[in-house]
Amino acid sequence: MSREKADNLQKAKEKWRAGVLEPFLKKTGERKQRFYTTGGAPVDTCYFPGDEQDYSACLGFPGAYPFTRGVYPNMYRGRLWTMRQYAGFGDAEQSNKWFHYLLAQGQTGLSIAFDLCTQIGYDSDHEMSAGEVGRVGVAIDSLRDMELLFEGIPLDEVSTSMTINATAAVLLAMVMAVAEKQRVPWEKLRGTVQNDILKEYIARGTYIYPPAPSLRLVTDLITFCSRNLPEWNTISISGYHIREAGSTASQEVGFTIADGIAYVQAALDAGNDVDLLARRLSFFFAAHNDLFEEVAKYRAARRLWAKTMRNRFGVTHPESMMLRFHTQTAGCALSAQQPENNIVRVTVQALAATAGGTQSLHTNSYDEALALPSQQAATIALRTQQILAHESGIANTVDPFGGSYYVEALTDRIEKQAEQYVDKIDKLGGVLMAIERGYIQREIQEASYEYQASIERGERLIVGVNAFCGAQSVKPRLLKVDETVEQRQIERTRAVRAERNQAEAEGSLERLEHAARSDGNLMLPILDAVRAYCTIGEISDVLRKVFGEYRDRRI
Repeated sequence: MSREKADNLQKAKEKWRAGVLEPFLKKTGERKQRFYTTGGAPVDTCYFPGDEQDYSACLGFPGAYPFTRGVYPNMYRGRLWTMRQYAGFGDAEQSNKWFHYLLAQGQTGLSIAFDLCTQIGYDSDHEMSAGEVGRVGVAIDSLRDMELLFEGIPLDEVSTSMTINATAAVLLAMVMAVAEKQRVPWEKLRGTVQNDILKEYIARGTYIYPPAPSLRLVTDLITFCSRNLPEWNTISISGYHIREAGSTASQEVGFTIADGIAYVQAALDAGNDVDLLARRLSFFFAAHNDLFEEVAKYRAARRLWAKTMRNRFGVTHPESMMLRFHTQTAGCALSAQQPENNIVRVTVQALAATAGGTQSLHTNSYDEALALPSQQAATIALRTQQILAHESGIANTVDPFGGSYYVEALTDRIEKQAEQYVDKIDKLGGVLMAIERGYIQREIQEASYEYQASIERGERLIVGVNAFCGAQSVKPRLLKVDETVEQRQIERTRAVRAERNQAEAEGSLERLEHAARSDGNLMLPILDAVRAYCTIGEISDVLRKVFGEYRDRRI
């Protein structure tokens, strides 16, 4: 826009405000509420063309730098997003049946949830596992469990995402070993392992080792996969859990980008080629109820990451600047009260994710504030994605909200605020130092407190929670994990230990300990231990012995 046109528009806006808006407001007023985004940013009455935005620099074209409008030129016109349902409970046999059901319903990729014991490296018969086996995900103790989990599921035909971090290397090694048994070359394995340990210290808490050796495990996995699993996404840098802990949209982007910078630098320090490395990175974001803020968030994240990779790390290949991401609808936005309302919330959130250009999507089930998803609820969640894909028109054009004055203003604002967080973390000495000082955690806690306080004050209305609470719906039938699962899993794990070649297992653990005390890559020693049917607890205990365990000094 020329300077003259911008000046004329500004005069017209002032005339409209003074001559049309303000007299109207004096007569009618506005609703008695604060007009803010979910992240707390004030929302103006109306938005207009910006007079400073350079289209080529800020927006560009789909599939081209700075990727604001999408990472692929035709987006969903060529291929729809991957439809995943985050699933897994009980033991491997139960979860295998569930996976087969979801694939039969039209799901196009698996997204595996693991129980807490598996996530923090305890076998099911460990005293710390009592009461937790199979509760919030599937229990995986050894290669035998992973074999059962993928029985009848060809690993060269299904993309597999695993939400696992502290024990990511062990679980990926198990998948690789199953692929060997299925005679599937590693080169054909497609999927993602979350492998994002930094956000565990920031927001989630399922860490085992101190940050430095944990980061070593992350980079060892990235380095190994870059040479042996070319189609595997070696890390999913997660803003989702940061948002679930209470962050704003801008914090979600800023802290996630800062984590990504730390991982890229660590991988570079380990001798990886930055262009090859960057192409196998993926991201993981939340989708909340504020439709426009969420769409803007994804656009801002793509733009900021592209600038970061080009300007900070000097990458030159466009594919290395792309921010590809998975989205999950917001678990923390689900209400136990009037749970059917969550179907509408999830639909709005899924619309935001797809309008924002996600590469894959998990839609939460309406009963997840109460229990693990029932079959009916999980099917409705999947059907929500399918209706959006095939009936809503959202997949017909690229970046459908692009050019909205409101969305463009929000995109600019979120990018600017996120960049300020990245700069602050740089000044603190990087993410590890920011975590040690508690800076990121405090920022999230303060945002979370303010959000909840606004609900308590009645400034933010949540339908069925602090507004329109009259008619309570009937409590849905909930999925319950069979009480016998824990004992069956314990018996299977003990049987594996009794039946394996004990000398081979013990030898592989000794070699793993020796490798951990050196500076060599740990993936092959972990894989050898997995092939010998060592358990996740045994492998993790070896690394605990060498690395120690992390204790948050703030607690």
